[in-house]
Amino acid sequence: MFDLLNWLLLLFQVVPVIITIASIITALTPTPKDDAWVGKAYRALEWCALVVGKAKEIAPETDNKESK
Repeated sequence: MFDLLNWLLLLFQVVPVIITIASIITALTPTPKDDAWVGKAYRALEWCALVVGKAKEIAPETDNKESK
């Protein structure tokens, strides 16, 4: 029982640190294009930082020849 409580206490200490670090990184870096591998990693980082919904910054436009 004490192992479970120690694990929960550790979880409550680590999760806010992860959210804070991910929030700082997403606030200081520009949003990469979604089609690059960096964009996919950045998307996972946004979830860790709880950047969802209207708080999310839109990625720059990609150059599609179909849209021109």
